Amino acid sequence: MAGTLALTKAELTRLMHNKRYFIFTVGFPVVLYLLIGRQVSAQAYGIAFGAYYMIAMATFGAFSGALNGNAQRISQEKKDGWIRQLRLTPLPANAYVVTKILVSLATTVPAIVIVLLLGRFYGNVHLPAWQWPVIAVTIWFGSTIFAALAVAVGYRFPPDQVQPITLIVYFFFAILGGLWFPLSGFLAKIGKFTPTYEAVKIGTDVIQGGSVPAGLAVGLVVWLGIFAALATVAVRTTAESV
Repeated sequence: MAGTLALTKAELTRLMHNKRYFIFTVGFPVVLYLLIGRQVSAQAYGIAFGAYYMIAMATFGAFSGALNGNAQRISQEKKDGWIRQLRLTPLPANAYVVTKILVSLATTVPAIVIVLLLGRFYGNVHLPAWQWPVIAVTIWFGSTIFAALAVAVGYRFPPDQVQPITLIVYFFFAILGGLWFPLSGFLAKIGKFTPTYEAVKIGTDVIQGGSVPAGLAVGLVVWLGIFAALATVAVRTTAESV
């Protein structure tokens, strides 16, 4: 465990110097919220648009950071032989995967916190004190799902294939999750089964009804199980070639 934590610390230190990562994880959702969050007076999912968009942009930042950058880095490190080198050390066999998920969880926190703070002090979103941590933890947990998917994609595909694959997945879950605009009609019927939609809808339902919808929470856990299983299969099937 100590070795895994040491590797996690080293990964975090390296990632802190990656400006591109933080532009996509923090910069984009912050800019979008500043441009749009206070400009629409309508409602979305039964709450003020500013509150909905705050949740959507925090989810967008966490989701983007967990999936896009991680999958590409994992694939490149696999190609460069870094994972093979780690397998020759005394580290546990799952240390690399655990490290990537821990790093993802740590680096999605700034996007969530900054966007929620913007919502409170720029977007004039006023909520009971207990709702803020519930919304933050829901989004944070949702990012774990895509950290697991990043491991699956990064292990399974070479770097030149990872980028188009993650972009397709990224746009699919962003659009059908209602991260850029609230869904209605046919799109809503499809999107309600996606983890991004479930994370956003939990937050909006908490604000609207004051409770966490159990069905949506179970849905997030199911998606985590699916992507974790994909990651496990990808790691095991490529173990001999890494």
